[in-house]
Amino acid sequence: MLIYKSDIPAKFLRYESARVVIVPAPYEKTTSYGQGAKDGPRGICEASNHIELYDEELGFEPYNIGIHTMESVGDSLSKLEDTVARVIADKKIPITLGGEHTISAAPVRACKRHFRNLSVCHFDAHADLRDTYKKTPLNHACVMRRIYETGAKFVQIGIRSHTIEEADFIKEKKLHRPFYAHEIHSSNEWMDKALALLTEDVYITFDVDAFDPSIIPATGTPEPGGLAWYQVTTFFKKLAASKNIVGADFVELAPRKGETCSDYTVARLIYKLIGYISV
Repeated sequence: MLIYKSDIPAKFLRYESARVVIVPAPYEKTTSYGQGAKDGPRGICEASNHIELYDEELGFEPYNIGIHTMESVGDSLSKLEDTVARVIADKKIPITLGGEHTISAAPVRACKRHFRNLSVCHFDAHADLRDTYKKTPLNHACVMRRIYETGAKFVQIGIRSHTIEEADFIKEKKLHRPFYAHEIHSSNEWMDKALALLTEDVYITFDVDAFDPSIIPATGTPEPGGLAWYQVTTFFKKLAASKNIVGADFVELAPRKGETCSDYTVARLIYKLIGYISV
């Protein structure tokens, strides 16, 4: 990422030499509580200016993998899908910055074109398995239902809010039971079980409300009892070491004036993921 960081040599920011490509997608049409997700990509990009380039855990500077940032794709889901498909065809890893969670089905569809046995690792407070919400199937509360329709398997982590209809859908379709936040907070034993359910090629969709609101308050529908920083980074490290991460998105950040912790935390998390991919 590190879109405007002046001390990164230009050669590491060019599309041609980049292994990771950042795709800003400030789409927001169906947020149902707090608004502002359209400003998420901008907030992440601005916060990325202030991240130290050296990763003290990994012992190197992850930007050396090459990180290019594209122009925003605006609010066109079809353009987002085509853009991500082109990035994958060029043998690069797309990381999409949302925007509301509705966007995620587009890059998943693009990845599914190239990786037929794709699985999706879904971090979220909410199951997002409704068929429609607010009279539309293209809603942030329906995105995992749309991803289910692509045929991609998925694993849900950090869930702590969903409807009885969603619970019935999980049972009816014999989907794997989510890794509920209240069941995984005291131990990391769940991590290997989750990894075993994923295929070799994995796409990450990360709704920032997967974190506890004490870590990221700037999101539209915060839920108490969420994930902690080292839970997430430990899993990311294990995931990158055992699977082929083919793409990711980070969604539902809604920056707040005067509160920079949330923006910075998401930017730092993305840089950590890039570092783990680099190893």
